[in-house]
Amino acid sequence: MPNLIHRIMECYLLHNLDLLMNSLLLPLMASITFAESVIASLPKVFINNCYDGDTCTTSKGETIRLACIDTPELKGEHAKPIQAKSAKNFLNDLVAYQEVSIKRITKDRYGRTVAELFKDEENIQELIVKKGFGKLYKRYAYQCDWSKEFDEGSYGNSDD
Repeated sequence: MPNLIHRIMECYLLHNLDLLMNSLLLPLMASITFAESVIASLPKVFINNCYDGDTCTTSKGETIRLACIDTPELKGEHAKPIQAKSAKNFLNDLVAYQEVSIKRITKDRYGRTVAELFKDEENIQELIVKKGFGKLYKRYAYQCDWSKEFDEGSYGNSDD
């Protein structure tokens, strides 16, 4: 009798595991694979350098303004030079003199390309915010899918 009970429990657990796999894990794995394949299919650019924590220049002279984030300013009335240099150094360490994937979104009022950059399947903007080198730019957050994961208080916000 104990073997029968053990076998019934085993079947029950296996059945539930199968349900778990089909209802949760397989769709999750498919969405991750889909996201990775979408990033892999994006065009590539070679980044020469980054002027500050949210603006880079490509080898072809295209100026890229990183979408959905704001980092401290190097110069000007609201400058925070120490934090700005840290953000600039962080971004340059990540992408300068390297090829990255780019998702172009629009052009801004200065003619810069507003875009998301990806390195090794990782969203650079999201990483900057998570590491504390920049804030989510609420006014333009709708442009970036990753920003929806953060509530209003997460990782700082900017309306500037």
